[in-house]
Amino acid sequence: MSNTSTLRLTEGPSATRVVGFGSAQGNRTVTNDDLARIVDTSDEWIQQRVGIVSRRLGEDDQTVVNMAVEAGSKAVADAGLSPAEVDQVIIATCTMPGPIPNAAAQVADRIGIKAAGAFDLNAACAGFCYALNTASDLVRAGSARNVLVIGAERFQEWLDWQDRANCIIFADGAGAAVVSPAEEPAIGPAALGSAGDMVDTIYLRENRYIYQEGQTVFRWATSEVAPVAARAVEQAGLQLSDVDVLVAHQANLRIVEAVAKKLRSRGARDDLVVARDIVHSGNTSAASIPLAIDHMRSAGEINSGDVLLLVGFGAGLSYAGQVIICP
Repeated sequence: MSNTSTLRLTEGPSATRVVGFGSAQGNRTVTNDDLARIVDTSDEWIQQRVGIVSRRLGEDDQTVVNMAVEAGSKAVADAGLSPAEVDQVIIATCTMPGPIPNAAAQVADRIGIKAAGAFDLNAACAGFCYALNTASDLVRAGSARNVLVIGAERFQEWLDWQDRANCIIFADGAGAAVVSPAEEPAIGPAALGSAGDMVDTIYLRENRYIYQEGQTVFRWATSEVAPVAARAVEQAGLQLSDVDVLVAHQANLRIVEAVAKKLRSRGARDDLVVARDIVHSGNTSAASIPLAIDHMRSAGEINSGDVLLLVGFGAGLSYAGQVIICP
């Protein structure tokens, strides 16, 4: 039996852009000296190891969903949209209390985005870049008009607070962006990849606490992340010298600085601005890139029209690089 039926594809825009950002953080500021009172560590040791001075942890009611609602609402307002104009919600997270229910549907409903497509995405610390790329593709395919993308994490329940190698690093927060159609491209194609042979370097132990083989991850990141970032720039049709701001996943300040140094050796400008949000925010995994962008915009360190190079990497290992133009 032959079937001559053909599908009618929705025609979408050829280009996309980010039109708004928003963020939220835990209300409690925890300094290195605070941690030194409960675990064998010191301010000097932490700053030398990861570059963190303080981190933000949520109150009991600052859940992944609640922080995502706050960040997402701010992003929608910053975009000049009403919740009714958003038709898809994607949440990048690896710290929901359980696999179901997902965060995205709850967040959409709480913001007032009714009957939206909604799903969670887990690529750990690379999650925001994966979600941003997915949102851009949804808009370009005609499957959505405006997509709210949120990276949201609450790590404190997933940490062994006597494990000084890991409890000093992670924090709670959320960062959001809205992706919409554009006349000219302002979100480049993503450079995506994985290294599944390194799955044992970051994982959850049987007691549900995070384990990270710090030195192995550090060596991998300082050698492999810069080429991913450079590939994203090439795929966007740009040169490294065109990049104004590097917003790497805020995993470790030493890693961020090493990536910036390698990119400068490949052609990035000496005046390349480098996000260092980790110093006072800690490592918020999928939230760290949009959180850093929102903070830098508020501080006047990023301006409309700047070329931003985003690069994320995390457990899996999954990694991603992408270029966007700041709204």
